[in-house]
Amino acid sequence: MKRVYKDGVRSEVKYFTGYEVEKTPALGMDTLFVVGSQPLEDIIKKAEGGWIHHIYLGANQSFQVDLLQNHPGEIKKWNDIVIGLLEKDYWVTLDYDIKYHGWILQNEYNDYERFISQISIKLPSIDQLNYNACIKIDDKDFNASNPGVWIHQIHDLKDRSKFTNWSEYENDDPIEVDK
Repeated sequence: MKRVYKDGVRSEVKYFTGYEVEKTPALGMDTLFVVGSQPLEDIIKKAEGGWIHHIYLGANQSFQVDLLQNHPGEIKKWNDIVIGLLEKDYWVTLDYDIKYHGWILQNEYNDYERFISQISIKLPSIDQLNYNACIKIDDKDFNASNPGVWIHQIHDLKDRSKFTNWSEYENDDPIEVDK
């Protein structure tokens, strides 16, 4: 993903550091952001080199798993990374597209108190919706796994206290670039 960092626009960054600016339980923490799946040992080494207490996996919309293949090696790789970091007492955010939600639940990451599911729901051009627009948090079928449904008016979701402007991401500092 091409984006702005402290030292300019880049697309080949593997790791970067900064404060967590998104309004999650890790807000304000010194954070190591990890793009793609990097070796656990490398992540820990980079985190130990700073005052890092929070690891943000899947940075720059980079989390991907082949759901059709459900490859055991891929599952093990991500489990080793996520659980390995949690067992080292890091706060761990995994930023993933909603299509991976079932897979994340199956892997039981949410059993860990310091795990943050950052479920990414792409909704372009939100400002073009009228005041009555709503988001429905539904279930996979009627009365299947949730006690009901939740409806949120988009207008209410756009509360300034929950908003992170794109400019707040520009202070992130790349520490390793894929050449």
